[in-house]
Amino acid sequence: MRIAVIGAGNVGGGFSRAAVAAGHDVVISAAHPEKARAVAAEVGAQAADSNAEAVRGAQVVVLAVPGTEAPAVTAEIAPALSGAVVVDATNPLNASFDGLAIDGLSGAAAVQQAAGSTPVVKAFNTVFAGRYGNPAEQGAPLAVLVAGDDATARGTVAELATSLGFAPVEAPSLRFARTLEEVAFLNIALNAGNGWVWQSHFQLVGPTAA
Repeated sequence: MRIAVIGAGNVGGGFSRAAVAAGHDVVISAAHPEKARAVAAEVGAQAADSNAEAVRGAQVVVLAVPGTEAPAVTAEIAPALSGAVVVDATNPLNASFDGLAIDGLSGAAAVQQAAGSTPVVKAFNTVFAGRYGNPAEQGAPLAVLVAGDDATARGTVAELATSLGFAPVEAPSLRFARTLEEVAFLNIALNAGNGWVWQSHFQLVGPTAA
C-alpha cells in the first residue's frame, strides 16, 4: 500500500518503520519538514515538504499528530484526499494529561467531520509506539481494534494491520472510537502512574465463534 504518515514523532516514526519493514510505500510529513526528512532517512521512507503533498496518491493516511490537533490537520489535507482512508491513530489527551479533551462523541468523530466524505477509521491508538515493531506477546499477535462506519475502509485498515503482524478486531461503527480512546487513556494512565515501561496492551481473549 501507499501510506502517508502525518507526524514524525514516536508514533509516526514507529509506525513508518514497521510499515516500511512490511513492504509498504511510506511517505512522511511533519510540522517541521526537516524532522520528516530525518525520520524518513532513518526508517527507509520518503519525506514530503507538506501534509498535502504527502497524502496525494495515498491509499491510507495515518494521523500520528497530537489528538487535539487531528481535526485541524484533517481539514488541511481534506481537499487532497482522493480515494484514501484516514486512520485516526491519535488520542485526544487534555493539556494536563488527566483526561480526554473531547467535544462530542469522540476525537475520531471530529476527525470524520473534518474529513467530509472520506472515511475515517479509528485504529492503532490502543497500541503503544514501541509495540509497532513488536506486534506479538508470548507468540500471539496483539489485537488492533478497528472502528469505523465504512466496511470497506475497515477492511483496508484490517489488511494493513495484518500485514504488520497484528490481529485486527473490527468494531461495526465509528461510535466505538470513544471506547478505543478511553481504553488507550487507561493504558497511558497506568503506565505513567506506575512507572511501567510502555509495553502493556489490552487483549481480547476467549472464543469468538459459537
